[in-house]
Amino acid sequence: MVTLENLGLRVREKRGEQGIRAAAAEIGISHATLSRVERGFMPDLANYRRICRWLGIEVEAVTGVGASAAASEARVHFRKKPTVSAKTAQNLAQMILTAQAAMANLRQESD
Repeated sequence: MVTLENLGLRVREKRGEQGIRAAAAEIGISHATLSRVERGFMPDLANYRRICRWLGIEVEAVTGVGASAAASEARVHFRKKPTVSAKTAQNLAQMILTAQAAMANLRQESD
């Protein structure tokens, strides 16, 4: 099972012996982004969706949040030097996705 915590490991496993540049090109992201993901950093949502598609999994299977929330404008950006721990960043990303799902549900209920 793929989780936010083990996304990088799953990417490394699937990439196997394939070079990081070749895998990144196949996914449609930069090799630097792929390298950061493999080291445990979270990509922005557009790249996250590309990685999930490459892994053959649905975004909501990892996050537990529906695709409409994942399609929103929230972003998780990389920094050269992390200002928070990877676990804290992952928890914040999950919180944002959960809040967006709740807002999307409220909008659907009011329509």
